[in-house]
Amino acid sequence: MSISIDMLDTPAVLVDIDKAQANIDRAQDYANTHGFCLRPHIKTHKLSWFAHKQVQAGAVGITCQKLTEAEIMAQAGLSDILLTYNIIGAHKLGRLVNLARQVNLSVVADNLPVIEGYDRVTAGADIPALRVFVECDTGGNRCGVQTPHDALTLAQRIMAAPNLCFAGLMTYPASGKQAQADTWLEQARGVFDTAGVTIPAITVGGTPDLWTAGDMRNMTEYRPGTYIYMDRSQVAAGAATIGDCALSVLATVISRPTDTRAIIDAGTKTLTSDLLGQDGYGHIIGHEDSRITALSEEHGTIHSGGGTSLPAIGDKVRIIPNHACVVTNMFDHIYLVSDGKVIDRLPVIARGGVS
Repeated sequence: MSISIDMLDTPAVLVDIDKAQANIDRAQDYANTHGFCLRPHIKTHKLSWFAHKQVQAGAVGITCQKLTEAEIMAQAGLSDILLTYNIIGAHKLGRLVNLARQVNLSVVADNLPVIEGYDRVTAGADIPALRVFVECDTGGNRCGVQTPHDALTLAQRIMAAPNLCFAGLMTYPASGKQAQADTWLEQARGVFDTAGVTIPAITVGGTPDLWTAGDMRNMTEYRPGTYIYMDRSQVAAGAATIGDCALSVLATVISRPTDTRAIIDAGTKTLTSDLLGQDGYGHIIGHEDSRITALSEEHGTIHSGGGTSLPAIGDKVRIIPNHACVVTNMFDHIYLVSDGKVIDRLPVIARGGVS
């Protein structure tokens, strides 16, 4: 397959394969240089094709957020998976056991009911001891135990279960709060040392702070997701430049109601309504002085600025979205591009699942 990008129907998602590979290699080189493992989060691309590229570059395995994602990646031959989501419910726990028969599986928990569910479902199952990380809230205010002592209590419960194995600590720090997370984890090391409990691994995530992860003293593994594509929010965070952004949305101008306003065929179902602190809903390549000021479901509104002329009706524009992960999840397939040519179309095999 080799056709011009202009021949594609819109809206369409384009991924520059050369930029994506450069992002993969750059992150892996950084991890190797600073002595920690990389376990990329596949929620950004949801493609086994790229997951294999990440492992081939040196990643120790992959991270998944949903059970469905992990099942699909296992079917595609990914053999080492960390599932960073509390799994609750008999049906899901049954699927978890089946998954553990296929791959080297690790899970997380931040409360006793989740651990008890893991313990119950693995009893008598013909699988290796299930590796369980204790999730810690180090400032992100999402899931996670609140204190190092709480983490120790759960770790000891895991260690007491015959079918479970304490794998270590897991956290997803808030962006810009890496030092705070490191202090929390250092305190946890002290609590665990006092109790005579070894922490086998500490896994941390977040693309915005990837390039300072080497400064963390209490981390053995990092789980970046967006780094493979980057997006406008990562550029704003200083993690990338516009030139690093591998994913873009191709859209067509379908209306020019005024000299300063144009409408494209990409709305919330394409670009997402996520602002993430940005001014507008995406960066229009080649029309940097114009802004995407509003989105409805199927329409995007562009306003010109600084005297810049708007693209004409029928023109196609490429947009760097604010949040690449959500864009990927809204499309059945993406187009791989290189040097202005479309070289392949890949199904987004792990999109859309809710479990």
